[in-house]
Amino acid sequence: MALFFLVFSVCLLIFGSMIGILLVSRTPRYRTEPEDLLALFDKTIKGYVTETEWNAIVGHPVRHDDYLESVRRRAQYLMDEYGRPWQVSQGGSLLSRTGRKELAALRDHLASHDALRHQQER
Repeated sequence: MALFFLVFSVCLLIFGSMIGILLVSRTPRYRTEPEDLLALFDKTIKGYVTETEWNAIVGHPVRHDDYLESVRRRAQYLMDEYGRPWQVSQGGSLLSRTGRKELAALRDHLASHDALRHQQER
């Protein structure tokens, strides 16, 4: 009988602590920041990005910053218009040459906006 109470109390302690941990912990959240988009755009322009990496960042809406959401939508439009995902598996670029040029312009615009934002914060 003592063994039963010992096993029962250990199991109760384990389950109770697991429930407590689950109640206290939050759902992890991912916030897309300008640096994330800039790094992704740089890799895309150089031809090193995969379609999965592109979709992981550009495929999810940005809810905390309207400007970043507009940049994300513009990047998604560029992918829809100039995307060549079938070329990536053969060593090609994710976007056509025109798409990379437009993405470079979007990247420069985002970089200047981010630099201006950091300058205003100081």
